[in-house]
Amino acid sequence: MTAQQAGKNQARSTGQQGVSAASITGLDATNFFLADVQGGVGPYLTVYLSGVRHWQAGPIGVAMALAGFAAAFCQIPAGLLVDSTRHKRALVVGAALVTALACLLVVSVSGMAPVLAAQLMMGAATAVLPPALAAISLGLVGRKKLPGRISRNQGINHCGSFVAALLAGLCGHYWGLNWIFYLVCGSALASALAQLLIRPNEIDQRIARGSEDDSDDPPVAIGRLMTRRPVWVFLSAIILFHLGNAAMLPFAGQVMAKSHPGAEAITLSVCVIVAQFVMMIVAWGVGRMMAHGVGRKPIFLLAYAILPLRGLLFAWFTAPSAIVAIQILDGIAAGIFGVIAIIIASDLTRGTGRFNFLQGMVALSVGIGGGLSNLLGGYIVQSEGYHVGFLCLTAVAVLAFFFFLTLMPETQDAEGREQDAPRAA
Repeated sequence: MTAQQAGKNQARSTGQQGVSAASITGLDATNFFLADVQGGVGPYLTVYLSGVRHWQAGPIGVAMALAGFAAAFCQIPAGLLVDSTRHKRALVVGAALVTALACLLVVSVSGMAPVLAAQLMMGAATAVLPPALAAISLGLVGRKKLPGRISRNQGINHCGSFVAALLAGLCGHYWGLNWIFYLVCGSALASALAQLLIRPNEIDQRIARGSEDDSDDPPVAIGRLMTRRPVWVFLSAIILFHLGNAAMLPFAGQVMAKSHPGAEAITLSVCVIVAQFVMMIVAWGVGRMMAHGVGRKPIFLLAYAILPLRGLLFAWFTAPSAIVAIQILDGIAAGIFGVIAIIIASDLTRGTGRFNFLQGMVALSVGIGGGLSNLLGGYIVQSEGYHVGFLCLTAVAVLAFFFFLTLMPETQDAEGREQDAPRAA
């Protein structure tokens, strides 16, 4: 490596290397439009299957769980692929287009098999998006600027979800639930065009996979990384988080579909809008807290503390206005998770060359937790009712809080705190 190349890599790692306005605009636009694609049709699919196709809670739970399990199965290959390829933009474009095709399949072909096939496609596509976007961000701005960039990504992403939920509510209310799926297709095409603005030569491939800026060493062995105690504790905590959280909003949507038929689409959209608006503010606030030297663990603990309270409120209050209000708590928890999970993964893989692999493992843990939440929760609700279902999710959320509190260490090192203090000042 020449001195000039070393200097360039060092500048990128410390966040001093300039990045073109076109690349920043492309990354911002991608995060905005992918908000609708990354989220898929999630809660809206439960409303569609319940209100239009007249499915029972059990089969709906199977369909929702299948996407989670498909994503889980693809996470490790997706992380390894993002680490190894230089064509990260193409991965984002491909995943977005696969999601668009899956949405068209749901609304165009009747029967259970097409829905399950579409869920498999969407699950596989969503396995690629988080690590690819995080890798592009890290490769563009460097490690030192990553917390601020991830905070910005999440803020823009939640803004996109806010707008998408507003449009979805209007489409579902005035033109039918089918148009929600067409809306996702349009967002996928827009995100693909936005990726063309990002200049591939500005993405430092070495830094994008989590290696040191001046190191040509091969990545650390996967087995060695996974045996580190903070890594497996972190992943286990994420599984518990989503096991207690993922099925709450779909259950609330099913309650509204039964108790307020005809108004479920607009009410569910209002829920998503409220949560996304809160997430925008929280994502910005989390970035400011980290800039002032606040550690990762206390911020993340707040998200874990919110889950049991949300479950209890859902168990006792079923009015649409109450469900909308409860989504404020979801906005806080999800806003924290979206930023801190990526930053902790970056902390744990510094110098290993396995950043995107661990991103895949994080998404795998999300998929496992979310899939089990929808699958087990769906049959608990079918057998015992929604009240018992929410209480079971609450119990898991309490377990998740104490697990993270007692076993997870702080991942921000002393060097990071020393550097954050002058920046905050």
